[in-house]
Amino acid sequence: MPAISSGMVLVENEFSLISAGTERGTVKVAKASLLGKAKQRPDLVAQVLQNIKKEGLAATINKVRTKLDSLKALGYSTAGVVVASMDTNGVFKTGDRVACAGQDYASHAEVVAIPQNLVTKIPGNVSSEEAAFTTLGAIALQGVRQAEPKLGEKVCVIGLGLLGQITCQLLKANGCAVFGIDFNAGLIKLANDTAAADKALSRNDPNLVSVCNDFTNGQGFDSIIITAAAPTNDPIELSAEIVRKKGRIIIVGAVKMDIPRDPHFYRKELDLRMSCSYGPGRYDVDYEDKGNDYPFAYVRWTEQRNMEAFLDLLSRKAINIKPLITHEFDIADAEKAYDIVLGKTPEPHIGILLKYSVNKSKRQTVITVKNDPIKKINTGFIGAGSFAQSYLIPNVKFFGASLDGVVTSKGITSKNVADKFKFNFCSTEANDVLNNNNINTIFIATPHSSHAPLVIKSMEAGKPVFVEKPLAINQEQLNEVIAAREKFKQPLMVGFNRRFAPISQEIKKQFNSVSEPIVVNIRVNAGLIPKDHWTQQPEIGGGRIVGEICHFIDLMQFFTGAEPVNVYAASINTKNDKITAEDNIAIVVKFSNGSVGNLTYLANGDKSMPKELIEVFGAGNIGVINDFREGAFHKGNKITKLKSSGKGHKEEVDAFLNAVNNGGESPISFRSVCLTTLTTFKILDSLYTGQSQEISLDA
Repeated sequence: MPAISSGMVLVENEFSLISAGTERGTVKVAKASLLGKAKQRPDLVAQVLQNIKKEGLAATINKVRTKLDSLKALGYSTAGVVVASMDTNGVFKTGDRVACAGQDYASHAEVVAIPQNLVTKIPGNVSSEEAAFTTLGAIALQGVRQAEPKLGEKVCVIGLGLLGQITCQLLKANGCAVFGIDFNAGLIKLANDTAAADKALSRNDPNLVSVCNDFTNGQGFDSIIITAAAPTNDPIELSAEIVRKKGRIIIVGAVKMDIPRDPHFYRKELDLRMSCSYGPGRYDVDYEDKGNDYPFAYVRWTEQRNMEAFLDLLSRKAINIKPLITHEFDIADAEKAYDIVLGKTPEPHIGILLKYSVNKSKRQTVITVKNDPIKKINTGFIGAGSFAQSYLIPNVKFFGASLDGVVTSKGITSKNVADKFKFNFCSTEANDVLNNNNINTIFIATPHSSHAPLVIKSMEAGKPVFVEKPLAINQEQLNEVIAAREKFKQPLMVGFNRRFAPISQEIKKQFNSVSEPIVVNIRVNAGLIPKDHWTQQPEIGGGRIVGEICHFIDLMQFFTGAEPVNVYAASINTKNDKITAEDNIAIVVKFSNGSVGNLTYLANGDKSMPKELIEVFGAGNIGVINDFREGAFHKGNKITKLKSSGKGHKEEVDAFLNAVNNGGESPISFRSVCLTTLTTFKILDSLYTGQSQEISLDA
């Protein structure tokens, strides 16, 4: 069963709707060969080639395999009953009947966790079967809104699949005269028989244009809504031909869009519009994931309000979904449904529902996968995204420790990771790992805001803990971690891997005999991360200063062998709202032994330049690291070439587990990781004040 957090609603599904067109495409891409996938996604191929240049072939292959091995949930439109709710508005209560939306949220599953703005209550006279269509209804409704139909206008719908049939009904309810076009004779008949359209005709009918002229009295349609999915430009060209001068063409379906200037688009001054899924809020992290609604007075129709409007139309019998339900399968027979969708079992179909039976015994958080005997070090993972699957779990396994339990917020991910790496059990509840007496070592690789609370719980449980950076995202969290460490004395390791890279270790060795202060220069060509990415959200990821720059503060401590005592930072100023100014920053850190660290961290560069350049100067020596792939040591007018075998991920895991095995402290001192974390907070303070900041844990 999935976990929920603030702003989420846990729902036990009664019905979910298969969106045949969308899901057929998803499954076909998934089943395609690697070459087939590459042809369909050249943008991802370019990313892979760029990654090979930066990280090498082996690391890139590992990343690609991790992505390809990840499972994807199907479905995005369901109806069910609230099991529990943590919505911030207190709207949803246990037992409420609700409709749910969202890819990766409203999936074909017995229990789903949905963000609060993608859930809406079902009126009492609307069945759950009907309500399962709500997401498709909201998509159709947004297309209609983009057309801005007026009472009495004549509108054409091209594509009479499920979305097209609903669109026709919505237009009829709005008082429009509706004409439907499709290739499929069965869908044309359905539109005519149910009176969804006033008239529906085949695209292949030789008299189509003439009939359209008769229907519109020779004036052309006021608007065209394209709900078809087509690899050709035909829907666009046909629309331009049959729409009136200054008419509107709305794109809802996935069609080719080569817009021909002549003879129609230019001469008729046509208005071409895109309709974005369920409506305003779609793809907005603040709205969908964080639950921040738009003001009603300024954004009348949002995703959620479109869902509510569709359910209201069902309740008032203004539209009728029941004729569109052609099949209903129990979830246990879901493969039969997909055989129809994929054409393995040729049957006329349009609305296919999956049905779920209420079974409280299935509301479990733990699934046993296998039962291998545990070893001296028995690990539990909380969080298992791409990074953990690429750099942490394989290295723990290679070390020889047991992989006992894995926890992620979504059951599909947890089960997949457990199967892939042979964990004994999987779960969606962190306490199933924290309170497991067999597990004696915890690894945490969750979103940044949860690191500190989970570290504290791990210490309270009496277990050594490895947490990915950062240790904390604010001063309050850091204070709580320090208090927990003083109380429970458990070893703590933070994933500052770069100091463990073989090339870093070699350069450090060369500077071990240097007693005078040194200078460390680091340039990071980090690249742009959009503002809506979770790592950029202060309350979730903490931003890049806290979440990424901590790596390089730790590396400076490692090379200088001293503690940071003062920091000054300055970032660019820009009016470009797409740029995060703080991601383009120059930082100077003064250390207790007189050493200085200079960090230039940039998000405004080009990817063709290597990401990281580190230079260490002191006592006539220079150590250089080029992207942790190669380097050099300069001494006595001689250059010694250095080769690297990675960024230290394997070595840091080995060092931590060896310490656990021997009952010792973590390889990086607790004081050091706290100073690194505190320094990132002081960098932010320096930016805000324009002044250098003292760094003192004692203060």
